[in-house]
Amino acid sequence: MDEDIKRVVVKVGTNVMTNKDNRILGPVLKELVRQISELYERDIMTVLVSSGSSIAGQEILGECKIQDKSIRRQVFSAVGQPRMMRHYYSIFHDYGMRCAQVLATKRDFDPGKHRENMINCYEGLLAEGIIPIANEDDAVSLTMSMFSDNDELASLVAELINADKLIILTDIEGFYTGHPEDENSEKLNEVKVDENVEKYVQTSDKGEGEGRGGMGSKLKIAKGTANKDIPTYIANGKRHNVILDIIDGKDVGTKFTN
Repeated sequence: MDEDIKRVVVKVGTNVMTNKDNRILGPVLKELVRQISELYERDIMTVLVSSGSSIAGQEILGECKIQDKSIRRQVFSAVGQPRMMRHYYSIFHDYGMRCAQVLATKRDFDPGKHRENMINCYEGLLAEGIIPIANEDDAVSLTMSMFSDNDELASLVAELINADKLIILTDIEGFYTGHPEDENSEKLNEVKVDENVEKYVQTSDKGEGEGRGGMGSKLKIAKGTANKDIPTYIANGKRHNVILDIIDGKDVGTKFTN
């Protein structure tokens, strides 16, 4: 590890923390927290941007009678968010750590009082050694002012707190030159922001609650964040030790740099 890293933003997607039946996986959350606690011992603070509230709400409610899709999403998220926080609170507590919930809407990042308020909140938590867990405030977000996905939220948080790295965890090893399962596809270890790798992006179909961010949006966010001098990584969140390996400079995932 050649650089002085003090702050990292880790975004974990729904597809990392669920199995094929869309159930939340406790061991995956535990492995994430274990790595964050190890970083804490090295005096590196992490902000965790966590998806999963919509799926967690769906698990509880099952079939929901609400026809309107956006209201249904609000209800799933409102029910699921405290459930996700209970999971995290309990696991962080097991590691002798404290965590906090920070819910935001896109408006909170607009220049002015809202933004200053957000900065004060994050800085206060980090100063106290508390791990902020960020998510979109889905219950009150207006569709026209929603984040495109949690990758966008993670990028805005990384900029807000002057993070040294942004790590986007998904269910594939990194960014490929084709479909990840195609034997002719290669994983790119490093991408510069001016490289035209957009041509490699495949379209994907996702079900309700499975998250909004495909690889196209991840690429856009990764390049945009790297362009602000925050090296950004796309990596497999189910891979053992993935966060620590990235911090230690191992050849894991795809790194985006300016």
